Amino acid sequence: MGNRNLERRTILKAAGVSAATLGLAATTGCGSGAGSGDGTVTIRYSWWGAEERAKKINRTIALFEKKNPKIKVKTDFQTYQSFWEKFQTQAAGGNPPDVFQSAVTFLRKYDKRGILLDLKPQVQAGNLSLDHFREGVTKVGEVDGKQLGIPVGSNTMALVIDKKVFREAGVEPRPGWTWDEYFKALKTIHDRTKVPGDTGYFAIMYLYDLYLRQNGKAFFTDDGLGFDKADLTEWWNDGYNRVKAGIVTDPKVVSQDLPKSSLSAGHGASEFTWDNFTVRYSAEGDSEYGLAPIPTTDGKQTGQYLASLMLSASARTAHPEEVARFIDFMVHDPEVGRIMGYDRGILAGTEQYEAYEPTDATNKEIARYEEDTAESGVLGTITPHPSGADTVEAAFLRIGGDLGQGKTRVSDAVKQFFTEAEAAFQA
Repeated sequence: MGNRNLERRTILKAAGVSAATLGLAATTGCGSGAGSGDGTVTIRYSWWGAEERAKKINRTIALFEKKNPKIKVKTDFQTYQSFWEKFQTQAAGGNPPDVFQSAVTFLRKYDKRGILLDLKPQVQAGNLSLDHFREGVTKVGEVDGKQLGIPVGSNTMALVIDKKVFREAGVEPRPGWTWDEYFKALKTIHDRTKVPGDTGYFAIMYLYDLYLRQNGKAFFTDDGLGFDKADLTEWWNDGYNRVKAGIVTDPKVVSQDLPKSSLSAGHGASEFTWDNFTVRYSAEGDSEYGLAPIPTTDGKQTGQYLASLMLSASARTAHPEEVARFIDFMVHDPEVGRIMGYDRGILAGTEQYEAYEPTDATNKEIARYEEDTAESGVLGTITPHPSGADTVEAAFLRIGGDLGQGKTRVSDAVKQFFTEAEAAFQA
């Protein structure tokens, strides 16, 4: 896709944050959190998100404090970019929050700088349970044998379609359809409805990861990239040519549609995104939107996995036990699940997942999509994210966007991306 707000929001929902977040300085100083004479402990909890998420989280905190009167929680929330800018300053000063929202792109980076608490000792001490999670999600928070994050919600890449346009074009997505069939469908849609078939896919790092996984590779290895310049040249050449052919939305149109998605603006018939983001299209657009299967290379394997929004803790907290008990409550308590719903993805803990019953059609379809995907047996383990992955992701999105708008040639874009990636891994 082009360089636009949608992918930032979609990708960063699971992956982390913005391009503005660079390296963190080494931390010094004493741990955060406070205690009082009566044995009451105060911990600091930070997250990113919108006002609606803050309202829900504050309700869950009130519930926690009622059930744990000796632990008080001081809160702070920001937009994702502001969150990480503030977090970087706090970490550099040796005073990060005791517990905070986190994501896979940043785990190795923060661990490398000594900022993250390994939660395994708290699991072994009985203060935090890794039981009762949906299959595979806790692996997202595991890095080099350490448990650095505990999932609160999970999601997987999906294809969101404008059902009315697909019906008008006579195109029916099906499980196991191939990329060739998908691209042929885009042309059919454009020929019959004059609407581009896709809003732009080739700068979405997480989608390219799925494509690479289908072909025995991956976007990342433990310490670098899992593909070469020839792979990316082919991917970007094909994507750019489809923009020129009109079957992928012109990135200039995508920019003009902001802050709406071009899918909900009626300027594209499908869009790759995280499944739980489907709700945005119904809110923004006036058509009928639904989830469709990811195209495949071999007719079966989609390369999909569960990504996750997580809670992590500071290695400098003065209250690791209380922090662990707080995380445990937030990921397992059924009432918390009923309050949060799918705000941060499909609920990761089985007790919460079973406690929340979606009532609207969109959330029901999201839940059904994840269940069907899990039952199909295609879900694998998430690709490792090395230190610097956040910067690499931002570069992929930005350079791919420039390419789509004709600001750079494919050969130059590929060369620039690999140069920036190498620098990010060495930082």
